[in-house]
Amino acid sequence: MKVFLVEDSELLRDRLVRAFSIIKGVEVCGFSDSAEQAIRQIQQTQADVIILDIRLRQGNGFQVLQSVKKPGQPPTVIVLTNFAYPQYRKKFLAAGADYFFDKSDEFTQVTVVLRELLTRNGATAKPRRKKISR
Repeated sequence: MKVFLVEDSELLRDRLVRAFSIIKGVEVCGFSDSAEQAIRQIQQTQADVIILDIRLRQGNGFQVLQSVKKPGQPPTVIVLTNFAYPQYRKKFLAAGADYFFDKSDEFTQVTVVLRELLTRNGATAKPRRKKISR
């Protein structure tokens, strides 16, 4: 399952990449910190899942959502933001986002959802074990 990250924080992107690297069947296929670049790259990579922040360096997550998603159709969009206000939640879910999580207290829900998606699509979601060189 290909995951594309739309996030302007390099620290958080790295944290997400590390978290996803232990989930067998998940591949981070790209990332962007701006709306225009994200839209272009998502179309090129044909990502299955998009992890989407609201505030970006250039543009915003809503622009990305409107360009790449139609309600009920792929890709799956998971909004992960520090701005989890009820009005944003309502707006993003109405526009086609599949999930909406607050970074401060629902961060781990993203990996839970990815594992559920893998299971639903028939893939395994067991953690990968790194081989230790001796």
